[in-house]
Amino acid sequence: MTTDITSHPLVHTVPGAAEIAVERDHVYVTAEGPLGFEIYRPHATGPCAAVVLVTGLPDPGVAKMLGKPLKDWASYMGWARLIAASGIAAITYVNRTPADVTDVLRHLREHAGALGLDPARIGVWACSGHVPNALNVIAREPLACAALLYGYLLDLDGATAVADAAKQFYFTLPTVTLDDLPRALPTLIVRAGQDATPGLDATLLRFVDSARTHSLAVTVIDHADAPHAFDLVDDSPRTHAVIDEILAFLRGALA
Repeated sequence: MTTDITSHPLVHTVPGAAEIAVERDHVYVTAEGPLGFEIYRPHATGPCAAVVLVTGLPDPGVAKMLGKPLKDWASYMGWARLIAASGIAAITYVNRTPADVTDVLRHLREHAGALGLDPARIGVWACSGHVPNALNVIAREPLACAALLYGYLLDLDGATAVADAAKQFYFTLPTVTLDDLPRALPTLIVRAGQDATPGLDATLLRFVDSARTHSLAVTVIDHADAPHAFDLVDDSPRTHAVIDEILAFLRGALA
């Protein structure tokens, strides 16, 4: 039996996640025309912090191959609900190209008042092959934090694992260097210690070592016994705890 990854739920939830209201009729503008985005609204008063769930693949291709854009995958909706239940607005969106996320962020800042958001407290979340695009965003956009889960990062010291994986899995490459990343940005790196994705773990570990050498504000959660995508496939007490730790990081960084 083939597993439908688009419908695979998270293995963990938090109180209130199922009751989160979702606003599905928002629109942002790109050079190629308008696209939609959704706000998972927390139970909060006043302007709230927000986290954008960054994607690194073009949605037209994703929908053609797998039937739906990434924002409609159960895992993305699940994470958006977890984040919103933690008191932070979660933003999911449709793109034409991965670079459209910059237009999403611009729209959120320019219309923060009408959207009930605090433009000074916007962070990003990304996982797996979407993390390289999040690095592009981190280097070029004013953000309050970043949470990067079991992801490809940068090719350093002549390595080519990220570039090789991008050719295989069709995600966008990072076009920035370690020196382009902001030193003071609170950044969470989550490692799956049993990740068998080609080249990913070595790339992640090399990035963490180099980031610390460059005095980046990096925090690492090492889920030593976890496989890739543990939030979908490893229903264990440690995975539940790690998901809670990620949410706690976001709350603390966006407080």
